[in-house]
Amino acid sequence: MPKIKVLIVDDSAFMRRIIKQMLEYDPEVEVIGTARDGMEGAEMALSLSPDVITMDLEMPRMDGLEATDIIMEKNPTPIIVVSSLTHEGAKATFNALDRGAADYISKNLTTSAFDMMKIQGELVSKIKAIAHKKKRLFGIGNIKKSEPVVVPRKGFVTQNITFVAVGASTGGPRAIQEVLSHLPGNLTTPILVAIHMPKAFTGAFAQRLNELSELSVKEAEEGERIRPGNVFLAPGGAQTRIRRRGLTDCYIEISDVPGDSIYKPSVDISLESVANCYPGRSMGVILTGMGHDGREGMRVIKEKGGKTIAQNEETCTVYGMPRAVAEAGLADKVVPLDRIASEIINMI
Repeated sequence: MPKIKVLIVDDSAFMRRIIKQMLEYDPEVEVIGTARDGMEGAEMALSLSPDVITMDLEMPRMDGLEATDIIMEKNPTPIIVVSSLTHEGAKATFNALDRGAADYISKNLTTSAFDMMKIQGELVSKIKAIAHKKKRLFGIGNIKKSEPVVVPRKGFVTQNITFVAVGASTGGPRAIQEVLSHLPGNLTTPILVAIHMPKAFTGAFAQRLNELSELSVKEAEEGERIRPGNVFLAPGGAQTRIRRRGLTDCYIEISDVPGDSIYKPSVDISLESVANCYPGRSMGVILTGMGHDGREGMRVIKEKGGKTIAQNEETCTVYGMPRAVAEAGLADKVVPLDRIASEIINMI
């Protein structure tokens, strides 16, 4: 197999060197160029035709957002944003995703070279997964707020679904925006969203979703009571569960348990808690992402009589988490991203 060709765009010589070392450690990846700013990066993207680009955002002469616009217009190429781990870095990252970037990886500007190498596995895995989806990544387009789509019920017995849990990872921000922006504002069913995202990002992402959706979206808080028609985003760096208090009152629990979990938040943990709190009345939705987090949570939802939806391969940035659910026989429906909102409405 030919090597995956990567272009690195970053104004920091230190970051260019570290990222190059990370990538060239893998024999399947080849760094074909490094650019010092967005202008040089856009020029090299057009002349070198890389398979994937890593893109810094804050750069002199031309920033990463403008460079992304030029690349997407003249030679659409998968871009992984390398973002600072700050609230402002999060907002800029989501802007880049709206402009066509495929995904992001966060960096902590205060860490040493040794600490930076810890993100090597995640970065290489994302580059490999996204490079293999290059031809399909640009069919969905940028996320724009549009009218909710409602289709007649079909293929399901009417059920009283009273809670929806959504899980995602790589490519998840754009996919979640797509789903929530198509749900109607009069939806009374509460929704919990768990996405693999750092703590510094989830607050900004919740604000962005609230602007795009007719529903009220906020970052979940410890002890918060579940309210109809609200969307709660699980905060990064912790586990979010739904707990029951009495016969009808449910609330949010935020904790560090288990401390050794790979993912914080873990989709499995959140979905399992929803299934236990709303047995037979919950729905699980798994969107694009690497790995299989969410599969066991969907299994519990199914075992307790709930309903499940998985995103199809064609519209996923990475068909990992939905594949795990589908291949385990746990998906009632496997549908394109632009139909998931409609199917949620159908089941409710």
